[in-house]
Amino acid sequence: MSRSPLRILFAGTPDFAAHHLQVLIDSPHEVVGAYTQPDRPAGRGRKLTPSPVKALAIQHGIPVEQPLSLKSTEAQATLSAFNADLMVVVAYGLLLPQAVLDAPRLGCINVHASLLPRWRGAAPIQRAIAAGDLESGVTIMQMDAGLDTGDMLVTVACPILPTDTASDLHDRLQEIGGPALLEAIDELSSGSTRPQPQDSQLANYAHKLHKSEAELDFTQPAELLARQVRAFNPWPVSYCLLDGERVRIWEAQPLGLVPSAAPGTILASSAGGIDVACGEGALRLLTLQFPGAKSMAARDLLNSRATQLAPQRRFG
Repeated sequence: MSRSPLRILFAGTPDFAAHHLQVLIDSPHEVVGAYTQPDRPAGRGRKLTPSPVKALAIQHGIPVEQPLSLKSTEAQATLSAFNADLMVVVAYGLLLPQAVLDAPRLGCINVHASLLPRWRGAAPIQRAIAAGDLESGVTIMQMDAGLDTGDMLVTVACPILPTDTASDLHDRLQEIGGPALLEAIDELSSGSTRPQPQDSQLANYAHKLHKSEAELDFTQPAELLARQVRAFNPWPVSYCLLDGERVRIWEAQPLGLVPSAAPGTILASSAGGIDVACGEGALRLLTLQFPGAKSMAARDLLNSRATQLAPQRRFG
């Protein structure tokens, strides 16, 4: 660890951020405050619910701030009053003005779930899987005014496995992010950092996910659709239409066969899966979910929907 504990101000919102907040709480450093998004409606009752970061901070008696913006002089004065040595930002969701970036003695650092500059932006995990990347990782960077454009302090790589969903990769990156964060803090505190500038020519923007992207287009190659299914699990979950019903696809795998029917046509239905013709190859649907029902393996679903999922039926 570093030579002396630092006063750290934390900013983050989802579970990925809360994991890193816990790492800091368990370290010798002092977390003097936590910034997070305002409480949001959640669940069937749409009850206002605190973010995972807020819940964890309250549990440990850490002061919480939930501004809608950090642009006002009042909000910036509140932040400066924490007198932090360093601000750690993990999936916070608000842009930090230059005045905020300059407030802590050592500036602000960010934990980003990508090997920068490969995927900048809001959804690097999902975009990496959808693009067929073989590797991902975590980057700790010194923040600047750009979007994920700061100098890299620490990078740690990990493979993307052929069966990885976004949830699987999220959890793996979460585990390697904590040690990487502590390493960067140690180097900042001791003055031994070796910042590496990013090559912007290698950068891609990982746009935020939208539900409108989730429908499977069977005119596309099966390999691409299988990656989409993995990338959109657990949200927004890929789907296709059958008899006007939206069928969610939780698990699928590509098949190399040459389809003999139009894209979207069911080629075969068996305990092994529902094989659907694609623009290139076929997609085997392994776990499906019809409206109002739980997700089920194909073998179980065929007990009640064999006729609906019979060969020659067509999605779309």
